[in-house]
This record gives sequence, structure tokens and C-alpha cells, in this order.
Amino acid sequence: MKIKEGFILREVAGDVVVLPSGDLEINAMITLNETAAFLWRAMEKEITREELIAASMKEYNVDEKTAAEAIDSFVEQLKTNDFLAE
Repeated sequence: MKIKEGFILREVAGDVVVLPSGDLEINAMITLNETAAFLWRAMEKEITREELIAASMKEYNVDEKTAAEAIDSFVEQLKTNDFLAE
């Protein structure tokens, strides 16, 4: 899994936001919570679901089931909104 090229992650006034850049036909700013920002940063490079789960378990001291559910939900939102590279 990997985030599609053309998005910029920035901190603005204490919030983590994603902005489109380049030729993307998206005209919006997306605000991420702490966990979503962590996952987004991890997914800026190719990463597997298992690697994301392990990283989340380490970062947030949660069990595998909790990490997997959060990741699956986030990835589904990314897919729905066309943020993942093919």
C-alpha cells in the first residue's frame, strides 16, 4: 500500500492537513487526527498491512486486533476517496 503521488502533508496551526498538489483534480484540504497522520506518513512509502499493524502496535501500545481494525478502516476511507496508488 502507498499513498498516491501528489499530496502534501503539513502541520498548520496545530493541525495536520493534507493538501493536493500538481495536477490532481481535488480542490480540498483534509485534516487528519494523530493516528491518521501517523498512518499517512508510514504510507508515503510502500508498506504492507502487517508492517502498518506492527508499527501501530509499537507506537500506540495497542493489541493487534485494535491496530488492525483502525488500519482497515483508514485504508477503506483512503480507497473510497482515491488516495491510494494502484
